[in-house]
Amino acid sequence: MNLSKQIKRLREAAGFSQEELSEKIYVSRQTISNWENERSYPDIHNLLLLSVLFDVTLDELVKGDVETMKKVIGNDEMNGYGWVMNGTLLLAAVSIGPAWKFLGNVGLLIPFVLWLICMWAAFKIEKIKKDNDVKTYKEIVAYMEGGEVKKLREERSFKRDFLIKTLICLVFVGIFMAIVLLSLWVSGML
Repeated sequence: MNLSKQIKRLREAAGFSQEELSEKIYVSRQTISNWENERSYPDIHNLLLLSVLFDVTLDELVKGDVETMKKVIGNDEMNGYGWVMNGTLLLAAVSIGPAWKFLGNVGLLIPFVLWLICMWAAFKIEKIKKDNDVKTYKEIVAYMEGGEVKKLREERSFKRDFLIKTLICLVFVGIFMAIVLLSLWVSGML
């Protein structure tokens, strides 16, 4: 991305060290280093502070990055892993009854392997989201297009994310168990 180079170029042009810049916008020196080395991306609040400090528009600061951000948000790879995750979870639930009926306890390895593939895909999705800081990208794109940044920022709450993910997991467990019980019932195992 271009932003990392922009921050470093503008910082050096202003004669600031990473430490001095960090003090001016109230972040750690390590945060500045992470931005300049593409390990993380500043949120919209910090981008605005940087644009004011360096006397450049937000457009000039993130030039070229917004289109890249839009591509990351709509990442086809992430969508592919989503299909793998959902498909293997459904197959695992449906296969429990028949696999157990026809293959006995050893047959339970089939849905277990499918479940492992589902978990692998879920972890891949989370890694892509974390590596690309998708939530921050959504905020920046929303800001650049006149959207609701405040609403997106509120969604970044760790507690809220944890509760929502827990609720989603509980719903999926319920659906999974219902499919398993149906599969067992249809297979004559119940």
